[in-house]
Amino acid sequence: MKRRTLLRHATLAPLLLATGRAWPGAAEPSGGWRRFELVYHVDLSSLEGPGRLWLPLPQDAGEYQRVRELRWEGDVDGAALSRDPVYAAPVFSMAWDGSRAPRPLVVSAQIALRDRSLTDGSAPPPSPDDARRYLQATAHMPVDGIVATTAETILANSGARDDLARARAIYEWIVDNTFREPTVRGCGTGDIRSMLETGNLGGKCADINSLFVGLARAAGIPAREVYGVRIGPSVQFPCLGKPAGDVSGAQHCRAEFLDPRRGWVPVDPADVRKVVLEEGLSLEDRRVRTLRERLFGYWEMNWVAFNHARDFELVPPARTPLPYLMYPYAEFGERVLDGRDPAESGFRIHSRALA
Repeated sequence: MKRRTLLRHATLAPLLLATGRAWPGAAEPSGGWRRFELVYHVDLSSLEGPGRLWLPLPQDAGEYQRVRELRWEGDVDGAALSRDPVYAAPVFSMAWDGSRAPRPLVVSAQIALRDRSLTDGSAPPPSPDDARRYLQATAHMPVDGIVATTAETILANSGARDDLARARAIYEWIVDNTFREPTVRGCGTGDIRSMLETGNLGGKCADINSLFVGLARAAGIPAREVYGVRIGPSVQFPCLGKPAGDVSGAQHCRAEFLDPRRGWVPVDPADVRKVVLEEGLSLEDRRVRTLRERLFGYWEMNWVAFNHARDFELVPPARTPLPYLMYPYAEFGERVLDGRDPAESGFRIHSRALA
């Protein structure tokens, strides 16, 4: 066995034991599943000195996403797979000690996906740890002060009683009161206290969907963001998809909340506001009203989910905690590459549909 192949499988072992899955290739899922390949191309050869790279990886997620295979090739010395201890976010990392320049690296994953819908009926009992974890405040997501009073006002005006109706009231308020701001860099930071205190409710997906999550948590409803990347075209609106190929700038944050009967319920108010702006439509347009109704309880899976990690420490630790890991991220000396400007960062991401 070639050394790099041996290293690849040996390094995977701790992560695979944690998931309890064969690697690669448990039985292929059936029933509306599609397969994609997501490939990172990393070229940091212009950088000098010691440095480290972190890449967010797809994770098995509910009944809508299965990771089939993970490979890397090229510059393999110093590569490792890990999960952060709080959110179990899967991360590929690579370290260089400065004795040589980084060489090109390719990391690829094969994923099976199917669309996700809200279903009535009983769901498996939620994990008590999940319920507690996703009610807590984080650095960018407080659940007291103006966040709590805003949630109280929304729910007092709605008359909603059960968690599904209360989450729906928050969702509708988000759609009515936020707007997509195209000048925001990347997907935004999700600093929801600042949004509410300034009254500027404009932003992108990590701002708008984080606001939903923070208000839900303040109302006692466990909720979380899900960070990922669009990898294929949409059957709903062109702006909600990305043609297969270069998807380096197609990162997208979604949200979900925990309902006692239905389990984790998918929502995406940010994509409603994206359609309003980028398709030039109003909230009263029939197509937007249909989408607004659909996206409370539905995700079109032309998108890969990475993790739920919010304001967390990378493994191995970076210089500071990150608000989220949705982009490739690297540190070389004083230089930080956060992946939000693909043309300048040395990171490219490609996708393709598999038969």
